[in-house]
Amino acid sequence: MVSHYGYLGIFLLMAIESACIPIPSEAVMTYAGFLSSLPQHPLSFWGVVVVGTLANLAGGLFIYYVGRFGGRPLILKYGKYVFLSERHLVHAEKWFAKRGELTVFVGRILPALRTFISLPAGIAEMPVGKFVLYSVLGSFPWNLALTAAGFYLGKNRHLISVYMKPLSYLGALLLLGGVIWFWSARKRPDSDKRKPDQSNQH
Repeated sequence: MVSHYGYLGIFLLMAIESACIPIPSEAVMTYAGFLSSLPQHPLSFWGVVVVGTLANLAGGLFIYYVGRFGGRPLILKYGKYVFLSERHLVHAEKWFAKRGELTVFVGRILPALRTFISLPAGIAEMPVGKFVLYSVLGSFPWNLALTAAGFYLGKNRHLISVYMKPLSYLGALLLLGGVIWFWSARKRPDSDKRKPDQSNQH
């Protein structure tokens, strides 16, 4: 999606992620940041950050209004179709009840909670202006950090290949050792089972 559709792909994936669909933003934004480091690629660093943040706001607003006008019963009835369980909702509601409106800001930075935090905000009828403000303030640093990680990964990819080569050899040796251990462990019980039979014959 990100490779072929660029900003549109980023927007769709990040909006869906903020609408309670468990798409890992870590993969989307880090990869987009990586592409933005390539000279020939049309994605820009700040373009990726801004589009990702706006997408988070759009997806979050959709779920906010679902919670506000549909309420908790609607979520419990149809949430399973978007991988949203009652446990997710209860967890988000507890966070919101404890920390109030700042939960939207904090929740947008936490990896697991950020996807579901818009629901209790809508159910609690948090003022939409505050929801927008805290969503943007919380989503921006998250997207900035992930994009920066991918960007600097791309800028230093030549170093990564140098340091990864010894690790690849080590991984191959460990895999070979694991296969030999597994094969010898499977052969051992058969030989042990035959021993009692031979002693009984004597």
